Amino acid sequence: MNASVTVGPGALPELGAYLRRPAFSQVFVLADAHTARLCLPALAAHLPPGHHVIEIPAGEGYKTLATCDLVWGELTQRQADRHALLVNVGGGVVTDLGGFCAAVYKRGLAFVQVPTTLLAQVDAGVGGKTGVDYQGFKNHLGVFQEPLAVFIAPQLLATLDARQLKAGYAEVLKHWLIADADAFEHQRRLGWLTDDWTPVIRESVALKQRIVASDPLEAGPRKLLNFGHTAGHALESYLLTQPSREVLHGEAVAAGLVCESWLSVQRGLLSPEELDRIETFVLSVFDKIPFVLLETQAIAEFARQDKKNAAGVINCTLLHGIGRGVYDQPVSEADIAASLRYYHKL
Repeated sequence: MNASVTVGPGALPELGAYLRRPAFSQVFVLADAHTARLCLPALAAHLPPGHHVIEIPAGEGYKTLATCDLVWGELTQRQADRHALLVNVGGGVVTDLGGFCAAVYKRGLAFVQVPTTLLAQVDAGVGGKTGVDYQGFKNHLGVFQEPLAVFIAPQLLATLDARQLKAGYAEVLKHWLIADADAFEHQRRLGWLTDDWTPVIRESVALKQRIVASDPLEAGPRKLLNFGHTAGHALESYLLTQPSREVLHGEAVAAGLVCESWLSVQRGLLSPEELDRIETFVLSVFDKIPFVLLETQAIAEFARQDKKNAAGVINCTLLHGIGRGVYDQPVSEADIAASLRYYHKL
């Protein structure tokens, strides 16, 4: 069942009222170094007396079991019982890792999400996927565990720079491409910037919730939400292994949207004209991710560990026209490499 989601400027007061419920023996707040400095002050008036802050380092490189050990250690030292609550305040790293820590601590600790980046507000903080990276593979360890609630305050986006906002926009764009052709056509004419993200967030969350409600454990239609992520995760994972070449998750997904749209054309599912509209819009928002052609095979090899794979087959989500995703489309490592070469030459 989908968690309750509150979106809007009133989300933080709603969070405060929620945390005053007597059901929780203790309240713990998980934040990374960035959100502790930039976002916790905005939450201060809404957090209950006696709450404990657990601060972790910021960045994808810390989305690991070692960081989980820090969180579990703090919960254990503070004698957190199964009636405590963990409040995850941050972007996708914090919401993913915090949810995972809560899900396995004493076989299940209640948690709520307070996503602070656009990416987390429209995607990572909603839907009940938790996890950490392992041996260089994105979200390789994790569980499905819905939070009790999600509180999305668009005013927290003021703490982000343009690069972080764009990274989140890649997931919004993904939602339109798999399920809302009209929104894609409308927005590509307007551009990506807006003075009020609230309607965009509400629509994107509602779309994701509809898909998740029909398939909470990703046995079927929920796989649509992985469009752009087979090639995107491979590219992101590869660059995480390279010194000083780390990219943001949304930037890699944006590249994956182009790669997998191109693969859709190769399968006769998407027209070349539709591909042109997609890549023109993507490249008007996102800078291309630099890599050399000789790296394409090494990048593609990371797709072997994609979570959608079955019996050694790489299963990809493609587009059967803009606004209509199709999942469980088998592709080869060579296909992924070819799509990366196409992207590289744009």
